[in-house]
Amino acid sequence: MTTLPNRPRTALVVIDVQNDVVAEAHERDAVISNINTLVGKARDEGVAVVWVQHSDEGLEHGSAGWQYVPELVRRDSEPVVQKNYGDSFEGTELEQVLAEVGAGRLVVAGAETDACIRSTIHGAFTRGYDVTLVSDAHTTNDQSEWGAPPPGQVIAHTNLYWSFQGAPGRTAAVTPTSEVRFDA
Repeated sequence: MTTLPNRPRTALVVIDVQNDVVAEAHERDAVISNINTLVGKARDEGVAVVWVQHSDEGLEHGSAGWQYVPELVRRDSEPVVQKNYGDSFEGTELEQVLAEVGAGRLVVAGAETDACIRSTIHGAFTRGYDVTLVSDAHTTNDQSEWGAPPPGQVIAHTNLYWSFQGAPGRTAAVTPTSEVRFDA
């Protein structure tokens, strides 16, 4: 039901599951396992898998910490989008990559929930995409010393409020890994 014309396909967007980003992330191993499940399912169904990789002054492009975690393996045929801002669309070629594969619906997983995940799902929604957030395939680090709730609450709150998003001609959804349908 996307507002983007001629975009009937779905893409899995995997955001910033990089060594330094998720080294101490909440339920890291379970989230990465769920992302691996999603990637496998997407590949089996011929769904585009798009990888997003962040860099900034604290996460140097090309460094060991900048690399994707070794548990997730990108195929050479799968695009990787380099970004410098929270919203994966901002200053990147993500929109062009998604247009090339005809994607009007995004299934989103990765890190960090309260930064790049939130920015990207909102950015996608305002650009006309249908957006499904995979409830058990995104994570964040503990930012409570700076006043944030504990990571589990940040994730739960994001899942809660995203399930109630709405706008004309677009849908938002929150779905666990086991129930993700790429053809929906």
